[in-house]
Amino acid sequence: MIRNIVWSFVAAVIFPYLVGFCQSTAPQSAAPNPAPDPRAELIAKLVSVKRVYVDSFGDDSVSKSLQAMVINALDESKRFIVTENKEKADAILKGRSIESTSQEVHATGSGTRVAAAGGSESSSPGGGGHGGFAAKAMGIDDSTLSTETITEARLAVRLVSSDGDVIWSTTQESRGAKFKGASADVADKIVKQLLHDLDKAAPGKM
Repeated sequence: MIRNIVWSFVAAVIFPYLVGFCQSTAPQSAAPNPAPDPRAELIAKLVSVKRVYVDSFGDDSVSKSLQAMVINALDESKRFIVTENKEKADAILKGRSIESTSQEVHATGSGTRVAAAGGSESSSPGGGGHGGFAAKAMGIDDSTLSTETITEARLAVRLVSSDGDVIWSTTQESRGAKFKGASADVADKIVKQLLHDLDKAAPGKM
């Protein structure tokens, strides 16, 4: 009888306590790791770029001029070594350029008109009479016609790592700046955008 009471006490009090203790001390399963950001690898490649090779933008004179201006802008940035040895480059800058010209016609005009007219008539019972009429008109016209040539440049580029990944790209266009033409301005915009994105991607700024 006493044994039954003891076993009932163990089953009702001690056993549930032991089960709870074992569960609380059991190792918890590790939380699943978050999926890696696929951009992290590309960002790491971008910020490590030091030596750049600028590939041909095309065989026409405009494309060659833009390529030279981009090389000059990269060199002036003091952030990269511009190399002509493709094998030594950390990344290759590739792109395509478009330059177009259009004509804009500007016309202005003004005019002034002055006019006057007069007349008189009289008669007498004897049949005599006289009459008269006078008119005057003046006109002044002032108009100008001018034609302006507008040059537009557009350049789409991509920076490709040595293993073939596109790690950066942008498209810029310009009608020219205050002290430079459209091609030079768009080349500067390309490099400024690259430097801006590099600063954003730098460690501690993401």
